[in-house]
Amino acid sequence: MAKKSDIKKLEKISGLSAEEAKKMLLDELQRELKSEMAARIRNAEERAKLEARDKAREIILDAMKHGATDYSAEYTISTITVPDEETKGRIIGKEGRNIRTFERETGVEIELDETRDIRLSSFDSVRREIARRALEILIRDRRIQPSRIEEVVGQVSKDMDGVLLEEGKKIAEEVGEYNLPLEILAMLGKFKFRTSYGQNLALHTIEETKIGMAIARELGADENIVRLGGLLHDIGKVATDDEGTHVTKGVEIAKRFGIQKEVVAAVAEHHEDRPFSSLESVIVWVADAISGSRPGARYEPHENYVKRMEKIEQMANSFEGVKEALAFQAGRDVRVVVDHEKLDDDAIVILARDIAKRLEKEAEYAGQIKVTVIREVRAMGTTAAH
Repeated sequence: MAKKSDIKKLEKISGLSAEEAKKMLLDELQRELKSEMAARIRNAEERAKLEARDKAREIILDAMKHGATDYSAEYTISTITVPDEETKGRIIGKEGRNIRTFERETGVEIELDETRDIRLSSFDSVRREIARRALEILIRDRRIQPSRIEEVVGQVSKDMDGVLLEEGKKIAEEVGEYNLPLEILAMLGKFKFRTSYGQNLALHTIEETKIGMAIARELGADENIVRLGGLLHDIGKVATDDEGTHVTKGVEIAKRFGIQKEVVAAVAEHHEDRPFSSLESVIVWVADAISGSRPGARYEPHENYVKRMEKIEQMANSFEGVKEALAFQAGRDVRVVVDHEKLDDDAIVILARDIAKRLEKEAEYAGQIKVTVIREVRAMGTTAAH
């Protein structure tokens, strides 16, 4: 009876019934428990993030160790030093006939100066390598005349097909791939003579593929898909087709040779041009980024970069009706703003094509340049004052 009396007194003082008081206490306890649970979850998440970050570092560092390679890349050599002025004169030939024959047969331009150095100039690195080898043979042979030049260049060109095939086999075997079509192996062989921002493409491909394979093993991904995706991710860079980026051309090559769709997807997604479709695609992308961005991997003199950008912008600005032209993404993307009063919608379509054609011929840019012409028309209105 005393207990019931005390409860009634408490209810009267608090203005709450026993049930209401009980509910209030339970609600308060639940809030405290939720707060404590949330704090524990946050702490657990933070610990998991730190542990995951440390584990990711361990995986990447270990993968980079696996990326080491003994493959010997031959960086494209474009300068040859002749032994004496007499040899230099023989290369030029009477009235320049020898040098003209050499340039015609190789498709490479020869540049001479006051020194004994001869520079071979061409965006086609394989042609430049053929020219280098042929010129070295001619210098040793000393029989430098049009017919001999044609003979040597022809022979070196034939030999080069075998060189490319052998180099392609070495690159593939370096990462444990032994079943590629001969045509793909020959394209991989061109990597030895191709550089991107100073990084040899063969070394980059081997390094990137080995890193990717090591990551795949750690994460339980399909190592074979990563291996082939890594090998082929940049194969579009040595394709002879004019249309498309190296990504789209790489996809076309992989499809043409019946490469499995997961590998094709890895090639298509390695620059994030479309969403990742698998863990293997992400790994190929990560490995490519590690190999390309590590200290010392790539180099391009700042002056060359600035000159290239300025030249592209100057060409686009030179067209009638252009107000401003800006180059982005190292010159791969050009935005052109035009005067809407001088050019109509039909004219800007033609302008985009004309700018692209000129850049293709004169920009001295090895990749593809996308030109976007913008014609903006604005209309304004003002409300009446109240």
